[in-house]
Amino acid sequence: MQPELLEIEPRKIIGKCLTTTLSFDDTAALWKDFMSRHKEVKNRIDSGFYSMQVYPFGMNFERFDRETEFERWAAVEVTSFDLVPEGMQTKTIAGGLYAVFTHVGPVKKFVETSNYIFDTWLPQSDYKLDDRAHFERLGAKYYGPEHPESEEEIWVPISAKS
Repeated sequence: MQPELLEIEPRKIIGKCLTTTLSFDDTAALWKDFMSRHKEVKNRIDSGFYSMQVYPFGMNFERFDRETEFERWAAVEVTSFDLVPEGMQTKTIAGGLYAVFTHVGPVKKFVETSNYIFDTWLPQSDYKLDDRAHFERLGAKYYGPEHPESEEEIWVPISAKS
């Protein structure tokens, strides 16, 4: 599984955000809440969704554990922040270089893809993690979290090793 390396401009998103940990995984509740209201966002760029994780700045991922707090987002990309529905938040995804992988299969197999990215591909590559948000883009081939043929793009922020 080789990623596509993409340099992107900043992207604006509107959605719902919460601070969480892996030990208290409330992702399903976050998405249920957002999906009940996502049509209120009027200036969407396309029909895709963003699942984003924002880790504390300068975090050492070797110390990341089930109790480490981070932001989790359920969102859509927008043209501007002019029309933000009440109770939703805004965030700009920093531009830069990303390694983009495609995960195929149900969410329960996501850990296998993630382990490959962070334990195999990244250490063997010419890149290191960059201090920006990580996100998944759920597009037209995303059929739901349990579907065996569901596809999602995994965007990992990277920079060249020095």
